Amino acid sequence: MNADLLLHWIGHFGYTALFFALWLGIVGMPIPDEVIVMTGGAVSGMNILLPLPAFVLTYLGVVSGLSVGFMIGRGIGVPILERLRRRSRLERYLEVSESLMRKYGSLAICLSYFLPVVRHIVPYLVGVNRMTYKRYALYAYSAGFVWTLLFFSMGRALGSRVEAIGELLYRYGLYAAALIIIAGGAYWVVRQSRNKRLSEPGG
Repeated sequence: MNADLLLHWIGHFGYTALFFALWLGIVGMPIPDEVIVMTGGAVSGMNILLPLPAFVLTYLGVVSGLSVGFMIGRGIGVPILERLRRRSRLERYLEVSESLMRKYGSLAICLSYFLPVVRHIVPYLVGVNRMTYKRYALYAYSAGFVWTLLFFSMGRALGSRVEAIGELLYRYGLYAAALIIIAGGAYWVVRQSRNKRLSEPGG
């Protein structure tokens, strides 16, 4: 599945395609969350969807999908962890998730958003550890808003290049995001400086 197929879904189902693509990410849909969120931003930038409802449905898809993991962790508990440990492909991500929680506690929920796969495991772990829903929502929904806004805005700026950039972000996680943000910030500063020089008399 790729961004072209997601665009096809958006053409048929509109805003709800963004919500369900992210909500179903908890069961392993074969498209990175970053690509879905950035595609939502891209189609709003192309005037295919209106920006505000597209963002709201995208945000709700992100936080509701991860909340399902939290609820399963609280409801089923330890058997979920045992099942994850038996899957060698996920064992490394589980170790990273547990390490984040040991070092940063509740803040691990916020940090996990920028780490592919880990963002889906941490809600399970905090659910298993019996964190209250109120505390989980405080961290997860606040961080989810910032994360969604960041990638949605990037999608609006990048347009048709969202799939390639999204795959890069999925592969390299926080490092790629930081690099792109720094590059974008540098570009904005240079552009503002250039515009200022051109607007000055004799520029």
